Amino acid sequence: MKSLETRYLERLAELYPTIGAASTEVINLEAIMNLPKGTEHFLTDIHGEYEAFAHVLKNGSGAVKRKVNEVFGNTLSNEDKKTLATLIYYPREKMARVLKTVDNREDWYKVTLYRLIEICKGAASKYTRSKVRKALPQEFAYVIEELITVRGDGRDKESYYNSIVRTIIQVGRAQECIVAMCELIQRLTIDHLHILGDIFDRGPGPHIIMDKLMSYHSLDIQWGNHDIVWMGAAAGQWGCIANVIRICARYGNLDILEDGYGINLLPLATYSMDVYGNDPCDCFALKGGNHATATEEELNRRMHKAISIIQFKVEGQIIKRHPEFHMESRNLLHCLDLEKGVLRVGEKEYRLLDTNFPTVDPKDPYALTPQELDIMDRLEKAFLNCEKLQQHMRFLLAKGSLYKVYNGNLLYHGCMPLNEDGSFKEVKIWGESCRGKELYEALDSWVRKGFVAIDNEEREKGKDTMWYIWCHPDSPLFGKNKMATFERYFVDDLEAHKERKNSYYRLLENETVVDRILLEFGLSTEEGHIINGHVPVKRKNGESPVKCGGKVLIIDGGFSKAYQRQTGIAGYTLIYNSYGLILAAHDPFESTEAAIEKGNDIHSESIVVKRVTDRRLVGDTDIGRELREKIHDLEILLNAYRSGAIVEKFPSK
Repeated sequence: MKSLETRYLERLAELYPTIGAASTEVINLEAIMNLPKGTEHFLTDIHGEYEAFAHVLKNGSGAVKRKVNEVFGNTLSNEDKKTLATLIYYPREKMARVLKTVDNREDWYKVTLYRLIEICKGAASKYTRSKVRKALPQEFAYVIEELITVRGDGRDKESYYNSIVRTIIQVGRAQECIVAMCELIQRLTIDHLHILGDIFDRGPGPHIIMDKLMSYHSLDIQWGNHDIVWMGAAAGQWGCIANVIRICARYGNLDILEDGYGINLLPLATYSMDVYGNDPCDCFALKGGNHATATEEELNRRMHKAISIIQFKVEGQIIKRHPEFHMESRNLLHCLDLEKGVLRVGEKEYRLLDTNFPTVDPKDPYALTPQELDIMDRLEKAFLNCEKLQQHMRFLLAKGSLYKVYNGNLLYHGCMPLNEDGSFKEVKIWGESCRGKELYEALDSWVRKGFVAIDNEEREKGKDTMWYIWCHPDSPLFGKNKMATFERYFVDDLEAHKERKNSYYRLLENETVVDRILLEFGLSTEEGHIINGHVPVKRKNGESPVKCGGKVLIIDGGFSKAYQRQTGIAGYTLIYNSYGLILAAHDPFESTEAAIEKGNDIHSESIVVKRVTDRRLVGDTDIGRELREKIHDLEILLNAYRSGAIVEKFPSK
């Protein structure tokens, strides 16, 4: 029997059948290793803010503007560079406005095409011609490739170059070619995108963001707690479904469900009017500045209260079903004393802000009424049968995970659950004790089982795991001692609202603890970084996103408008290019219209977190490690050819 190595070399020889083919590939791979590494773009806690997200994606957190400056320096005015950058972000919209103001369209097309060609050349310079070719828009692939590879170092070449541009204009394809070039620049400026969680909730457009991400050329996603609760809802988990609808109602975004995903909320609306029609539902007012009519807000409040009560009942049943979760303290409906108007927890009484609980049976407070059961049955079917939602969740499963190690950095959304002394907290997941990396991997596996497990019991455990990850104190995506949803609605004592963070957040400046986490995931304590979001960094209070001397970067700075009053900015993003790490602090985004009309880019303050002395190359990355392994295998194949162990296969004529 042939050895495994011989069989592998024979398979490799099918791809590289001659010494020449194998040698050429080694030369190509060595050349790629010496190119500058591609630019990585990190975003987190987008929370449905589609317009700001789309703009940051287009401008690469300032990477496109830096590329324009690199290419043109002082040869263009600041105003011209600003206009050019805006054109690259919004080519169709900006071009339509500019063309109304120019006297000679052909001249404008010519100047603009030449400028875009130069930027395309600069953006393409760090990639192989093969990779650039794959990124080219099909219709203009040949033309653009010629324009960005032809060098004007001779009269004939210059004439050829000019004739291409002239012909593009003459045949009426200048506008489409400009659009294609702008999109190519966006594509080449950012090589890979990292989304560190919380695409969903609060803002109005998570479904639009998901559509955009599904068409992005290269990305990975680390699930956030708000993503996980949507995943659980899509899997049919009742606690997750109720939470998703409640949060949409809380921020006035029920149209995400109705219009974005086609989830029918009429049964819930009808029920809420029947049960709470005379209740002002003052504790359930809209948050986040959503503009609704008085009638819409009244209905929203009633639906908000109805689904909240259903949620507390459903969660009570989950907690009773799983005593191993040890979450009995979060069941509070049985602690209501409606006659006295208080919530009694142990020896303490809290005054209730709302005492109208008509569907809560004091004898069995967590039992759903027949109407509530019917509503949840219908909602489960609606979530399970929504093709668009299921498509989005399949994408999250395919591109996402609870953590990722990428180019020497550890990426996750929330935290590493720690004990008070900084050691990894031991957590039981379905009877198995886990901690550190093992905890992340166990939970990741159970999430996937919630969608694909054949065994029904395992699938149900997987679904309930998603609810657990959403709100359990030991969840790495939650990281607090409790989710005080009930208290925030019904109790007037602010002390009861407090959610104490896991020790992780207190110990972020402790280098011993941070190094322990990096080592747990196989990373260097000298070069590695932890990058996460989840907890907004309150910059206005002087808080810094850079922790532990730059080893930890918390890049949630308030992308969501609901957080911006707390943080004082509109989010952090991170760029990791061949020169180092650049953190960008963004001012609030005015609007897409203002960006197009007035060239109002998001104003960003860039902070160089780390600058490398030697420019990082592809050979220094994870891809470089894979290429080195491939080169090693090809060198073994070449030795096998030269020793006669493997025979070259020349194509027959």
